[in-house]
Amino acid sequence: MIIAIDILDYVDYISHNIKETMKLSTRAQYGTRALLDLAIHGGNGPVPVRDIARRQQISATYLEHLVTPLVAAGIIRSVRGARGGIWLNRPPRQIKLNEVVQLLEGSIAPVECVSDPEYCSRSGLCVTRDVWSELGKAMNGVLESITLQDLVERQKEKAQLQGAMYFI
Repeated sequence: MIIAIDILDYVDYISHNIKETMKLSTRAQYGTRALLDLAIHGGNGPVPVRDIARRQQISATYLEHLVTPLVAAGIIRSVRGARGGIWLNRPPRQIKLNEVVQLLEGSIAPVECVSDPEYCSRSGLCVTRDVWSELGKAMNGVLESITLQDLVERQKEKAQLQGAMYFI
């Protein structure tokens, strides 16, 4: 028996029946935005975390939690005190998004068995695991191909296209 499924019906079914999506947490989203903010605004020394938090509309307390692993990994540096703040420790062209996302998220494998084959006894025989593995490689490839400098340039292009000043 062959079952014919109209692709539009299938897309409609999927869009109405999937409750959760595969997504990165706010750690990666906000951490990347904070680094982009530093790349744009950090040319004159330390930038106070509260200034980044205000511009990005992120809780300063939450942002401080994201700063800690970024400092430990050497992506940013920090100094405390009245004139303290954070700044990039490397040029934006040397900071790849896959490094940032993996640091803040851990593995971005779409399913557990991709990063840990021992998680499931079927891993060696499972063709769907192969698909999830390919998806993970594709995601990592995209993130590895984009640097913080690329984001700076994209932001400038967007600001020019919109004809309005966008403060990030």
